[in-house]
Amino acid sequence: MKKTTLVVMAAGIGSRFGGGIKQLEPVGPSGEIIIDYSIHDAIEAGFDKVVFIIRKDLEKDFREVIGNRMEKRIETAYVFQELEDLPDGFTKPAERRKPWGTGQAILCCQDVVREPFAVINADDYYGKEAFVKVHDYLVQDHASGDRMEFCMAGFLLGNTLSENGGVTRGICSVDQDHHLTRVNETKNIVKTEEGAAIRQEDGTLRPVDASCPVSMNMWGLTPEIFPVLESGFAQFLSKLPDMTQGEYLIPTIIDELIQEEKANVTVLASGDRWFGVTYKEDKPAVIRSFRELIEAGVYPEKLFES
Repeated sequence: MKKTTLVVMAAGIGSRFGGGIKQLEPVGPSGEIIIDYSIHDAIEAGFDKVVFIIRKDLEKDFREVIGNRMEKRIETAYVFQELEDLPDGFTKPAERRKPWGTGQAILCCQDVVREPFAVINADDYYGKEAFVKVHDYLVQDHASGDRMEFCMAGFLLGNTLSENGGVTRGICSVDQDHHLTRVNETKNIVKTEEGAAIRQEDGTLRPVDASCPVSMNMWGLTPEIFPVLESGFAQFLSKLPDMTQGEYLIPTIIDELIQEEKANVTVLASGDRWFGVTYKEDKPAVIRSFRELIEAGVYPEKLFES
């Protein structure tokens, strides 16, 4: 069976969380963090290796909180997403503080990932079903001529909203063959009594179907994506009107590949409920959610024995 890798994007600065490193916040009864549950589910699903994308200044804390423990359970590697890591001819503006986006984050893995891989956010809980489906897709052979073959775990929008503010989601259109036809990165989606709505700049709410599929940045990719990301990153930077702003985002990149007929993306539907710590106020609800999963027998009281 093919070897598969889980890539965990954990370099985000957590600007909305407010204080502390949100990816390292304990949410389980024995001090587990969200990444613990994701890696537990990934190992169960059959993934062989984990690669953490972090910032260099987070390395010490990250290794102490999770990395050292994971190295005992699964092959582990680290890559660093840095603001200064730009193509030749580009220089980081002194005012730039925000990372360059998920496209650059994945590009950082090109020297350590040689096999099909899944990508997830560190601060999102995806559930067991998605890991199994993405892993099973990645170990299969997919012949489609000259198109790259990727997959995406699709979640119901209504299962991915926060009680505490707006979120960004990739709203997806899917054809009858379960292929992604478009992904629209949509900001400020809020939970409403009717379901969901987009809060527009003037403060008004535009309803959106809470049952539509969305991307939660859980992608199944192959190393074929790396040359695309490398050339695309330089093109992205060259078109930026302001180098202090803008992000190179994987949903946008994938959408462009689909429109250019360079990739097929199979959407693997998951009925699991997403949750995560987007805002500091989300943490109590996440703790309750894990407690409910433990009481239901989904996870043991102590996820990993020391």
